[in-house]
Amino acid sequence: MSKNPIHTEATFESAITEYLCNNGWQQGNETDFNAEFALDKKAVLHFIQTSQSKEWEKLCEYYKDDTGSKFIQRLIKELDLRGMLDVIRHGITDSGIKFKLAYFKPDSGLNPETTALYKQNNLQITRQVHFSTKNNKSIDLLLSLNGLPIATIELKNHFTGQAVNEAMEQYKTSRDPKEPLFQFKKRALVHFTVDSDDVYFTTKLESASTRFFPFNKGYKGGAGNPPAKDYVSYRTAYFWEEILSVDSWLEILGRYVLLQKEDFTVDGKKFTKENLLFPRYHQLDVVRKITAHVKASGTGKNYLVQHSAGSGKSNSIAWLAYRLSSLYAVNDKKIFDSVIVITDRNILDTQLQNTIYQFEHKTGVVQRIDESSKQLAEAITSSTNIIITTLQKFPFALNHLAEIPNRNYAVIIDEAHSSQGGEASRKMTEALVGKNVSLDESEKIETEIENTEEDEEDNIREIIRKRGPQKNISLFAFTATPKAKTLQVFGVKDAEGKPTPFHLYTMRQAIEEGFILDVLKNYTTYEAFYRFCKTIEDDPELNKRKTA
Repeated sequence: MSKNPIHTEATFESAITEYLCNNGWQQGNETDFNAEFALDKKAVLHFIQTSQSKEWEKLCEYYKDDTGSKFIQRLIKELDLRGMLDVIRHGITDSGIKFKLAYFKPDSGLNPETTALYKQNNLQITRQVHFSTKNNKSIDLLLSLNGLPIATIELKNHFTGQAVNEAMEQYKTSRDPKEPLFQFKKRALVHFTVDSDDVYFTTKLESASTRFFPFNKGYKGGAGNPPAKDYVSYRTAYFWEEILSVDSWLEILGRYVLLQKEDFTVDGKKFTKENLLFPRYHQLDVVRKITAHVKASGTGKNYLVQHSAGSGKSNSIAWLAYRLSSLYAVNDKKIFDSVIVITDRNILDTQLQNTIYQFEHKTGVVQRIDESSKQLAEAITSSTNIIITTLQKFPFALNHLAEIPNRNYAVIIDEAHSSQGGEASRKMTEALVGKNVSLDESEKIETEIENTEEDEEDNIREIIRKRGPQKNISLFAFTATPKAKTLQVFGVKDAEGKPTPFHLYTMRQAIEEGFILDVLKNYTTYEAFYRFCKTIEDDPELNKRKTA
């Protein structure tokens, strides 16, 4: 085995820590971590006192000399009751005084004070943190925000004979979910396993039942990661160099991580199941690349997102819709007046409503149109942030875009469960280019669409081809398997001039990552099936039931 120090786990740990500390993070002291409360009291109080000094002075007038301990008690109570995610996003109230536990980057530069507060965040990486009051076990790395634990990391190195699988087993067998640091949603939000080749994560430790998800970039259309850039680097360097960069990490915490709640009934009793949703790499990547391109190129462009089944497309659409609805150009002008999501999936309505509320604590930002075309027209006219509708109600309403000058629209099409007619596509095109479509005619169009079964992808392609460039409308189409003609119409040309999707998550990667089954592993050809049936026919003694 090579004597190169890069091949030791300690050096791996040092490399990550050193890089982050050279790029905006601070190195924490493991002795400052309180295992009983699972936080760094010293760092928490320092952040509050320096970023919110006036509020702190008011609290001191109330609690006198016991202010620090009283505040920590209140914070712990809120964390246990509401959870870490809600606390860092929306703060806490103590004695009628509101405190922020973190500041997130504003959408625009219109408020310099908010930008200044954002810079007061303190991200810490701490090595070998002893997390238990019962034993001397430690976690390799702890990532904290203003003294609050956000993520844990277990490292492994192939050259020491271990990999992410051993780290997963470590979490399952020797990381007690009842320990304060590991309690679901109350403290650390996500737990990573990282080796030199792969990254996996989970948001819920459940001993042997814990499920880990890949957080890899993908390589040559499949799972895994591209080779390291040089012999002293790691395939997984993107994790700390890109994902854990200060702005990136805080954006993930502020705009992506979600608490999903599912209500269900068993034997007449109502239950609620909670899951923390952390984006997979391709979900984060597609939203970031699209928003960056829109900011750089402006409106009027078309984007084809080819994401296979098993990609988590509904969540990707929800994240994209939210980001586009709050996207500002470099001149601090809002880019889109409204984001219109076309889908037949009712689940997207609920997901978007819940997503926006968790981020903004606002209602009315998302409106689903399920009554009349007039209702849709009113939503567009009033610049509702996010509008969810189906293609049946969409054609006539876009006629109003021509009557509302200087407004820009993002249109996200989810083709997964819809089937639209060609004539309706023509009508929709007319609306897009500003031709008049009456209310009566819109109702006829809706009926035509409902009674017509044509290939949805062909219709999406025709919509884009017929309407031509529209400077005020950007279109984002999500499809699993685009046809060649679809790629020709609005694919992005690669270096060889071949049209390709703007973003790709392949079926092969989904299969290799375990999100969908490989049906080819268990298929039977017609020839084999014929021989099999012929054998049964020629051999009456064959036990058909056993064969079946």
